[in-house]
Amino acid sequence: MNPSPPGSEDRFARLIEIGQGVLSELDLDAVLERVAEAARDLAGARYAALGVLDPSKEALDRFIHVGVDDETRRMIGDLPRGRGVLGELIRHAEPLRLREVGDHRRSYGFPAGHPEMHSFLGVPIAVRGEAFGNLYITEKVGADEFTESDEEAMVVLAGWAAIAIENARLYAEAATRQEQLQRVLRHVETTLAITKAIGAETKLDQVLELIVKRARALVEAKSLLVFLAGDGELEVAASVGSDLNFDAMRQSLGGSVVGSVLQSMEPLVLHGDWSDPLQDHVGAEVALLVPLIFRGESLGVLAAFDRVIDGPSFDEDDVRLLRSIATSAATAVATAQSVQEGRLREQVEAAERERHRWAHELHDEALQQLAAIRLELSNALRPADDEHEPVYLAARHTVDRLEEEIDNLSRLINELRPVPLETLGLRRAVEALAAETERKDGLRVEALIELPEFLPSDTERTVYRVFQESLTNVVKHANAETISLTAQRNGAMLSLAIKDDGSGFDTSADPPGLGLRGMRERVEILGGSFEVVSSPGAGTTVAVTLPA
Repeated sequence: MNPSPPGSEDRFARLIEIGQGVLSELDLDAVLERVAEAARDLAGARYAALGVLDPSKEALDRFIHVGVDDETRRMIGDLPRGRGVLGELIRHAEPLRLREVGDHRRSYGFPAGHPEMHSFLGVPIAVRGEAFGNLYITEKVGADEFTESDEEAMVVLAGWAAIAIENARLYAEAATRQEQLQRVLRHVETTLAITKAIGAETKLDQVLELIVKRARALVEAKSLLVFLAGDGELEVAASVGSDLNFDAMRQSLGGSVVGSVLQSMEPLVLHGDWSDPLQDHVGAEVALLVPLIFRGESLGVLAAFDRVIDGPSFDEDDVRLLRSIATSAATAVATAQSVQEGRLREQVEAAERERHRWAHELHDEALQQLAAIRLELSNALRPADDEHEPVYLAARHTVDRLEEEIDNLSRLINELRPVPLETLGLRRAVEALAAETERKDGLRVEALIELPEFLPSDTERTVYRVFQESLTNVVKHANAETISLTAQRNGAMLSLAIKDDGSGFDTSADPPGLGLRGMRERVEILGGSFEVVSSPGAGTTVAVTLPA
């Protein structure tokens, strides 16, 4: 049934009613459709539409229509863009009333399948003095054209529409800002919770576990890794959310996406094919990489993969959020590393003090007593007759054994407390160590020691202990014939190398012994690097760099 216009006596009341209804609506799409329906009903039109202008204000961006069924709509094809008579109303924002729309000089006619339309009335809608769009009605029911009264009613309705549109816009903006504010608050609260949780922990493993779990939950990622930098590469220090095992995974600082983020100190979002081995490990489509920066230094990288909710892509909020987490995480990691290093330094220093104490006691007690016994036996020995020959030979053998044990004990004391290091200096102490090994153990030791005359005491002790422990390992385990020792300064670094031609071992299969671990700890405390290169049948090389 076609709509019929209300009588003039109740049109005003109808306008008030429509205005109240339109103004009560806060959804913009609903406002536009309700205005079009109200226009059609109020003026008794068969069809009504509302065209929304694009940002240029020269064409229509949206076209809301009522009165045309779905089948007819499909036959019409593309909706109007604001040409012809509709374009006239865009160019001249004032009411336009036509008895026959096809007679207008700018009429383009109608596409195939379009219903017949003759009478036309259009009025502009302006919001805060700015053109928003136009309201159109066509095909006056029961008359050949729309009246002046219809035009006045449409102008009033357009005014209501402008107010309702502005209200809906303001409401949408307020809702968006409220949502953004709530999201920011959630992020702040979660970040604070992460900061508190991480800040209360000083054990590095537990700090990293907290970081990966909290960060992954916050950005809603499928999986998340923490890479930490060291020795020219990045190693996965913690992971969560994936069935893959990342314990042994390493990334080079050069040529990898993780390395590029570490060096640039800028976040990176990757989509599709990254052309990087990391993608093969995680099997992800999207990655968000954020550096861990503490006091201007990159400690590592947080890497999140495939957003689970509304993903897999990450948006700008996710980038900002993970950067915020990374700031707290970097501080926590640096603190935990510092505490760990401090504990390790204390352990090494305590061990060094204990070495000195044992060396002192062995020298003052055991060595002196053994020397006294040897002296007494030596003085008591006299050439014996045949009857006492066995006693004499046994005593002579005991003196020889005492001399051998005194020699071994002296060597042990020197290992515990290297007197040559204190009396001769580092270079000559290492050379003496090499000569002693060659004399006692029958190995050929080649030493090229070119070290600065003055080094910090911690560095001197570490260098000496590295050579000492390495020589001990070769003698005990390598079955070697030749050992080469080199030490030289390269710019700001000291380079040490101990190489043997022994049996070697599989470094990936054989866990490092206490000696190797002790050397590594000493070197890393001073900010150096420690590497063991070996394979079965190919000998072993221990390479160390230390700040000079």
